[in-house]
Formats: sequence, C-alpha cells, structure tokens
Amino acid sequence: MKNILVIGAGCTRCNMLHEIVESAAKELGIECEIRMVSDPAAIAGFGIMSTPALIIDGELKLAGKLPTIDKLKEMLSK
Repeated sequence: MKNILVIGAGCTRCNMLHEIVESAAKELGIECEIRMVSDPAAIAGFGIMSTPALIIDGELKLAGKLPTIDKLKEMLSK
C-alpha cells in the first residue's frame, strides 16, 4: 500500500492535487492512503518552500505545480 501526502495550505490548487491523486489511484487500482497536510509547522518540517507538493512513500515527487493526470499515474505506478 502506498502512503501519499498532499502538502498544501488548503488552496484551490492543493485541493485539485488531492482530487487528481484520488482519481489517478482509483483508475490504476492502487491501494493507498492519501492524507492532506495543511499545518504550516508540518509543511515547514518537510522543508517544502512551495505548494502544492506531493510525497509518495516518503519521497518528495513534486512541489509548486500541478502534474497532469498521466504524469501522476506514472509517478504512482513506480
């Protein structure tokens, strides 16, 4: 099971990333736990300077942009 963290302050782009991640995981049939992290102290603790950001299984995959659903599926498949 994949552990996915969507990092962001709750802005529109951060919420969009969360929705895209859920859709991509569902389309791929991947079992995962998706959590939204919006606490500023927690975000700073990850060392993330721009949001939205995505961490998959402890590895920062992107920050400061929204991926296409195809790019996200590629990230989740690895």
